[in-house]
Amino acid sequence: MIAPVHHVTGLTTIVRERLLPVSGNVIARIQQKVTTGEVVAETRWAREHVLLDVARSLGVSPAAADRLIKCQVDDQLPASAEIAVGKGLFPRSVRAPREGRVVAVGGGQVLLEIGESKFELRAGMPGTVVQVIPNRGVVIQSSGGLVQGVWGNGRIDSGLMVNLMQSPDSVLTPDRADVSLRGSILLGGMIQHAESLQALAELPARGLIASSIVPPLLAKAREMRYPIVVTDGFGSVPMNSAAYKLLSTSAKREVALNAESTDRYSGSRPEIIIPLPTTSEPPVPSETESFAPGSQVRMRCAPATGRIGSILSIKPGLTTLPSGLRAQAAEVKLDNNEIVIVPLVNMEVVG
Repeated sequence: MIAPVHHVTGLTTIVRERLLPVSGNVIARIQQKVTTGEVVAETRWAREHVLLDVARSLGVSPAAADRLIKCQVDDQLPASAEIAVGKGLFPRSVRAPREGRVVAVGGGQVLLEIGESKFELRAGMPGTVVQVIPNRGVVIQSSGGLVQGVWGNGRIDSGLMVNLMQSPDSVLTPDRADVSLRGSILLGGMIQHAESLQALAELPARGLIASSIVPPLLAKAREMRYPIVVTDGFGSVPMNSAAYKLLSTSAKREVALNAESTDRYSGSRPEIIIPLPTTSEPPVPSETESFAPGSQVRMRCAPATGRIGSILSIKPGLTTLPSGLRAQAAEVKLDNNEIVIVPLVNMEVVG
């Protein structure tokens, strides 16, 4: 069975495609060195579209309305601009409800883009631009440590990482937000209090790496202006042993947080990158593996969410689980030496 891979590795080559949501202007150049927050491409897009049915408003046919429409595609119209005027002694008119750009005209209708704003695409990691994708974005390559997470609040930043965790099950409390941590990326543990998030915002911190977060705080976490990457899950889940070992031993190093949302279609996941100098190019990690005896795996579901283990054997055929369901399964020895039977769909290879 093909297995998804959860990357937790101390040294690898990281290649990431960074794309605009719509066509725009690519600023970065091939072989350019970029920083985590550097803008590599930009575009403008509208938050809202408004369709004006001119024919219906004026009480005429679509063909007649097309002849009365005064604007053209790409015209920038101010609020209340006259779009079309009917005929007669007391002619009715159609005006732009707000400032906007004309994106389509035809069939007796006018489509406006309203609330246009500038969108800037940031690199998301330090590295070198190895490919420019015209009008859409770039491909960036770097080398270093990589830890993937399960949830992010959509922000990007970098800074010196400070470790506030004494163990994988540490809880970040508001009193840990000391002024000496200002401008740092914090390795914080489990997030169980809204006050902890607010205290880091007031420092301000440059970012937060959390092992888990309780679901009621997700909305609050999305409001924070600093990136938050959750490594293991929701609720009170300790940090998996592989991520904790790598991150805690990388304290006082510069790290980059790209807290983008998980997207199973594009393959994007929130990530923590620890840039490291290398004399040669390390191998690129595989995105898929096969489950096999000896594979290091991470549990994706309760009751052992986030725990790391090693596959002892793959069970032949289908195994009847305690729930009564039958599925392909493996015998796994967890990092606490407990031996469990786990469905293959509830695991991912750590690599």
